[in-house]
Amino acid sequence: MAEHTGRAAAIARTYVEAIANKDIDTILEVSTDDVACSSPIGKLSGAQAFRGFHEGFARMIKSMTVLAVYGGDDQAVVIYEADTHPVPHALTVELITISGGKIASTDVIYDSAPFAEYMATVRPH
Repeated sequence: MAEHTGRAAAIARTYVEAIANKDIDTILEVSTDDVACSSPIGKLSGAQAFRGFHEGFARMIKSMTVLAVYGGDDQAVVIYEADTHPVPHALTVELITISGGKIASTDVIYDSAPFAEYMATVRPH
């Protein structure tokens, strides 16, 4: 895994390892109470909404490989590949902004088309 050191990189490394381990509590421990998240499925804010976002993702993950963590003191970028139940090999990048030693925001970037194609095949319960 490629890495760059810095306070934000260290926090981002903890965060992305928690995602890989489906450790929602650690994700929230390194995030602010008013954390903001932007992704192809929309924008959310607050710890409870962020918890729901990550709980949903954790249910989909079969395995995850962290490819790189880069960052300085205030921002970091993490790159990972997730093998999920609906989509294998989903490459994801997150731009993470740190405030007060915690994640204040993350911009999640991935190709949502394969997930949308999968959702079109799923019948409601």
